[in-house]
Amino acid sequence: MATKPTPSISDEDIAELYSVPDVARIFGLGESRLRYWIQSGLLTPAVRRGGRFYYTFRDLVNVKAAAELVEAGVPIARIRKQMDALRDELPEGEAELSNLRIASDGARLVVSQGGAAYEPDSGQLVMAFSVKTLGERVAQVIPHPAARETLEPGPDTGYQRFLRGVAAEDRGDDREAERAYAEALQLEPGLAAARANLGVLRYRRGERAQARGDLQRALELDPELPEARFNYANLAADEGDTELAIAELRRVCARHPDYADAHYNLAVLLARVGGFDQARHHLRRYLAVAPDDAWSARAEAFLGGLPAS
Repeated sequence: MATKPTPSISDEDIAELYSVPDVARIFGLGESRLRYWIQSGLLTPAVRRGGRFYYTFRDLVNVKAAAELVEAGVPIARIRKQMDALRDELPEGEAELSNLRIASDGARLVVSQGGAAYEPDSGQLVMAFSVKTLGERVAQVIPHPAARETLEPGPDTGYQRFLRGVAAEDRGDDREAERAYAEALQLEPGLAAARANLGVLRYRRGERAQARGDLQRALELDPELPEARFNYANLAADEGDTELAIAELRRVCARHPDYADAHYNLAVLLARVGGFDQARHHLRRYLAVAPDDAWSARAEAFLGGLPAS
């Protein structure tokens, strides 16, 4: 049974949701930055319809927190952990959200109720805001869905070059994609997603040494970038290092439980080494996450053909 191919990093009622341009306008952020956060898995909007992402108000709280932490210079790995903690703490309803205050000293994040003061033990307060104030800001910037406007493209940045590379890959133009990713890295050397996608292109061409270097560098820049670790695991499997590949895929599945392809490929490798019960678990998880995927029928057949315990 073959593992799935190596992909690059890709792109409620509508009146109650906010598009990427809406959120860029609310927070004064570039659309390209928001799309990069989506691509890299840092902040993924809760709703996707017709191929487009939409943010709920709950998502806006996360964007506000992430933007302030980035501005304060908090490392991306720490921001990921704080975003995970915030998602676990926030209630679903906007009414329940309105009385909350979000604060962080850069090392930890606290959600308090009723606007209570927060005094960090570990140092200077780098981020604090009330959700009620955020709601007022949203109402001022976007008074009604009908009034929403699409922002004009901002100046050319590393993020923009990265997005050009993604678009070129979608067209099947790998040469243009590679050029765009290289230009993105010249402008912003820390752009982990561009480095990872460059590695994937080289991997597809069979340039394994260069691909390994790119993927390792991407993981140094952002250890939790799932596509980079997924593809690094696939490279290890191709080179016969099944133990390393399994360990890397386990990490992806644990950190990103909805990463369907990682569950599928992990199941394939586990079955190869006789871990049939674990393979069944990951195949079932894959089918639960991606029931309509093109490989679902293959996964069903694979699951049915595994030896009994």
